[in-house]
Amino acid sequence: MSDNRIQFINKLALRSRDLASERLNLRPLTGADRETLLRLFYNEEIKKTYMIPDFSSEDEAVRLFERMKALSNSDGHFIYLALFGDTAVGFLNDTCVEGNAIELGYVVDPEHKNRGFATEMLKTAIAELFRLGFETVRAGCFEENTASRRVMEKSGMRFTGETESIEYRGKTHRCLMLWIGKDR
Repeated sequence: MSDNRIQFINKLALRSRDLASERLNLRPLTGADRETLLRLFYNEEIKKTYMIPDFSSEDEAVRLFERMKALSNSDGHFIYLALFGDTAVGFLNDTCVEGNAIELGYVVDPEHKNRGFATEMLKTAIAELFRLGFETVRAGCFEENTASRRVMEKSGMRFTGETESIEYRGKTHRCLMLWIGKDR
């Protein structure tokens, strides 16, 4: 196991299992979240901007959920479901860790968009990751996904100038990287 991975696991072992913001509670996934996550996995609007595979069977989707649930409850990953009261409004997850930098992805249920939940979820995650000792939090979005870029900017992130071409669903997308440093 790499030193980066060991550092990451040690940091996450100190994480709060449940996080709270003004309106949201963030917690690890449970078996009760299966139908919610499957509904989000199959949502066509989400699949336009969050890289989810096309499943050949429901079993594949269930296996992805089970894997995310296990990782969410481990010390090796940062995966949380966001709840507004008892209603799941989205989730976020780590996508890459390099030293003291972590990259996040996030999803908000289209039924709950334009209510500030994505920004609140991301700000809460950033604060927790800085508390754990990460120095930089990054996230990326397709250039055409202006809503996601606005969420990141409202969370204090800034465009790095770094872009990447990503092939997804038969189209090449320009992905913009944004970041926030602990000292910002």
